Formats: sequence, structure tokens, C-alpha cells
Amino acid sequence: MVLDLLVIGTAVTLGPLHNSAFILLLSSRRGTRQGLAFLLSWLANLVAVIACVMLLTGGQPPARHSTPSTVAIAAKLAIGVALVLYGAHRHRRPPRPHGPPRWAARVDDASPATAAGLAWLLQPWALVGAGAAIAVDADLSTPTDWLALTGYCLLATLSLILMETYALRAPAAAGARLNALRSWLEQHQEQLIVTLSLLVGLWLTARSTYELIA
Repeated sequence: MVLDLLVIGTAVTLGPLHNSAFILLLSSRRGTRQGLAFLLSWLANLVAVIACVMLLTGGQPPARHSTPSTVAIAAKLAIGVALVLYGAHRHRRPPRPHGPPRWAARVDDASPATAAGLAWLLQPWALVGAGAAIAVDADLSTPTDWLALTGYCLLATLSLILMETYALRAPAAAGARLNALRSWLEQHQEQLIVTLSLLVGLWLTARSTYELIA
């Protein structure tokens, strides 16, 4: 479980879409405040999903080869296959130019509530769903699993935490460097999405297939 959560958390934090949006928010008039609202909403979404899973399982992993265990593995397999197909589809189609999102022109007037809602919209729900299916195996009676779940949520938020901290501590330098990072992310958005989708999809497919037949 720990290794699976590490893979999913890393893929979430490296996603180009939410990172580009977050940098746009940081560059606005009330950037750090909006960024904090986005960050807290993002983290709260992850925690809420894990909390729902723990309520359903009672904090105890289902018995091996039981119906709940098989359903969780099948969900991971379905997400893995979907990610592979999605990555392959985006790889085959011709690249399209990506202009700034429509909301970017109104970013200076956005409220913290709007920034929080944007975090919910940009959450990579397929990956979050995979993380939830993996968390089914968590045993809350052991400190290791508590740490694994906490570490997963923080890892999936790590890029936002680092950028928000940088913007607070060195706003002038952060503005120039983060905008350069946003330009790079936008130029390589397709490659990043395809690579992350294929790698995570293949990982989930292979792991889930093994768990079903083992």
C-alpha cells in the first residue's frame, strides 16, 4: 500500500494543469491569499476522500479475496486501464495549441472561495479515486498506515506547498521563476499528461492484475 500511495501521490503533485492554475493565482493581486485558499481546498478534498474510505471500512482492511477487497482491486484495475487508454488517445491525436483558460482574465477579481472551488474542479479525480481504492487496505490500528495516509495527502499537495511558501518568503524572485515554470508546463502539458497517464495506468493495471490472480 505504501508504495502504491507513493506512486499516486507523486503523479498527483506533478500534474501540469493544477500547477499552472496555481501559479496564475499566485501572480494575481491577492495571490498568496488565493493560493492559500486553493491549497487548503485541495488538501481538504484529499483528506475528505480518505476519511470517507476509512468510515466505510471502519479503519480495518477487508479480508483477502473478500467481496470488498475484490471490488477495490477491480476499481484500481479499471482506473489503470482507463488511464492507459486515455494516455494512448492523447498521444495519438495531433497536439492542439493551449491558450490561457477563460478564467485567467478574471483572476485578479477572483475571491478565495472561487480559488477553493477551482481546486476542486482541477483535482485529478481518476488518480484520487485510485488513491481511495488503495487506502481500502489501510489498517488504522497501526501507526505506519496512519503515516502512509498522511504522507500521501501531503505528497499530493507538495508542489502547492512549496510554491506557496516560496511566494510568501521571496515574492519578487518567486514571481519571475514561477511564471517561467508555468510557461514550461504549458509548452510540455501534453507530454506530461500522456507520460503520467501511461506510467500510472500501467502501474495500476499490473499491480491490480497481480493482486487478482495471486
